[in-house]
Amino acid sequence: MSEASASPFRNVLDPMERISETLFGLIMALTFICSLGIATGANINIQTMLIGALGCNLAWGIVDGGLYLLARINDRGDKILTLRAIRQAPDPETARRVIAGALPPELAAILPLEQLELMRQKLQHLPEPPPGPGLTKEDWTGALGLCLLSFLSTFPVVTPFLFLSDARLALRVSYAVTIVMLFCCGYVFGIHSGLRSWAAGLAMVAVGGALVGIAVALGG
Repeated sequence: MSEASASPFRNVLDPMERISETLFGLIMALTFICSLGIATGANINIQTMLIGALGCNLAWGIVDGGLYLLARINDRGDKILTLRAIRQAPDPETARRVIAGALPPELAAILPLEQLELMRQKLQHLPEPPPGPGLTKEDWTGALGLCLLSFLSTFPVVTPFLFLSDARLALRVSYAVTIVMLFCCGYVFGIHSGLRSWAAGLAMVAVGGALVGIAVALGG
């Protein structure tokens, strides 16, 4: 799953972003299907379910892509402001404090003064930053990747309804497919987080099921 979703976005989206968006798409699709199944009982309209689930995830994929672009602008703008603060600092000590504040606390705590001063000097010689943050081709590619992940993750959940005439059976198969995909997401998450993969997979199934249950209980 990780390899399939990584290309051609593997150099743009990190593994956690890909896993998170796949999980989001799965939970959204399953929540929609569960809510529709509860509301219609045995009279599930397959066409309505397919259009609704795919449309819902496409819409939220577009929203997530837009939020991703905003996050990239904020991150790049924060770096520009930090560089300007270092260069405009009234004295080297103030500049070093700005550098230390921009670093992870664990790293800043162990860096000697000489290293901070060396970083300050190198930052002073960097080219002048742009006047404001902009978006790059990689940013747009990342936003497109998030949108596609949210949309495409819907298909395994709704595919049973395309091949099974019994809507109730298709619903049960859809649940089973979602459980398997949740487990795969958790398994990959465990690999990238240093957790036990099998335990992370099972925990993801439990968390995903709980989230869907809460969403359905609150009205979908």
